[in-house]
Amino acid sequence: MLEAVRNALRIADLRRKILYTFALLVVFRIGSFVPVPGVDAAALAQELGVTGGNIFGFLNLFSGGALGRFTVFAMGVNPYITASIILQLLTIVIPRLEELAKEGPEGRKVIQQYTRYGTVALGIVQAIGITALARSWGVISDPNPLTFITIVVTLTAGSTFLMWLGEKISEHGIGNGISLLIFAGIVAGVPVGAFNIFQAVGEGGINPFSLLFFAVAGLLVIAAVIMVQQGQRRIPVQYARRVVGRRMYGGSSTHIPMRINQAGVIPVIFASSVLFFPLTIAQFVPSIAPFVDRVIGIGTVGYNVLYFILVIFFTYFYTAVTWNPVEVADNMKKYGGFIPGLRPGKPTAQYLDRVLSRLTLAGALFLAVIAVMPYVMAAITRMPTSFLYFGGTGLLIVVGVALDTMKQIEAQLLMRHYEGFLK
Repeated sequence: MLEAVRNALRIADLRRKILYTFALLVVFRIGSFVPVPGVDAAALAQELGVTGGNIFGFLNLFSGGALGRFTVFAMGVNPYITASIILQLLTIVIPRLEELAKEGPEGRKVIQQYTRYGTVALGIVQAIGITALARSWGVISDPNPLTFITIVVTLTAGSTFLMWLGEKISEHGIGNGISLLIFAGIVAGVPVGAFNIFQAVGEGGINPFSLLFFAVAGLLVIAAVIMVQQGQRRIPVQYARRVVGRRMYGGSSTHIPMRINQAGVIPVIFASSVLFFPLTIAQFVPSIAPFVDRVIGIGTVGYNVLYFILVIFFTYFYTAVTWNPVEVADNMKKYGGFIPGLRPGKPTAQYLDRVLSRLTLAGALFLAVIAVMPYVMAAITRMPTSFLYFGGTGLLIVVGVALDTMKQIEAQLLMRHYEGFLK
């Protein structure tokens, strides 16, 4: 591992990408401590209950504690994720967006621009809601219109800046920028979360055996996530020989690697964001907040059922968006490739679609079970959900993003014949 790190740092281009990514993550952490002017952050955090197992606690987790401190990055990347989900869903129902998605890089740039506009719009709406809550709780020092506008603009600008950071990391750094920002936010809170858990054990708030049980289960989950993320079905492909002039081309054998979890951790992030949206809106409407919390509040039966279903749905949805069996079959046919025993074209596409559907089902069920398992275990062991800091969603995101980032570094190392992280 250390040798692989040294090899990576020896390569000027790869070293530049790693240092660039690290520098932008440092900027993200610094911004997580820059307070929004005119707000009593401690009083607001107490009113929001960010230390508990409610919706604001999870938003605080994803923002790396920025919501609890009510800093310029308090809203995190949630507006961007929500806008991305909306645009991807609209791509299916609006023909113009579907055409843009099929136009390649140029079309995707236009969709990305629409996503940016949506992020700003959703950021303004969310910032107005949070600021209205803060004013109703009396935690704003000078509640006049100018202060209200300043807070809204600051929060929206912070969320937009995070979107820009994520795009720059994806473009010039290593890994998926938005996923790395969420990863950094979760990991940054691990020391505080661990301290609170051990303090609760010392005070008798948590049974030590329950904590040990969760720790062992966490290690098993990490091992299972790595196995599933790395697992793949290899479809054999044979390329026919072609004679061009006096030379012979083709005749090689290769395979198509189809991952069990083709969508990575994106379905978990999407499902969490979709569930956060109604819960967040409900907090701004006091008349319906108790009912919504009782029906789909975090840790309830309704929440777990919806979470399970949404993870499966987004796994299939994101896999269908990123992996097209018809396109793969057409490319194989174009270059003289075929799967042994199958005719090129439509039969190959149908076979790939059937295999992909079965693999996606296994991956979707695995993600859904891991996502809701901590809440089920907490109900059995009667452990407070507020201490499930690193369970389920957070664990999947951290392990998945770490694996994806290491794979990108591995690919860079293999191009230069160095031994990488993964065997």
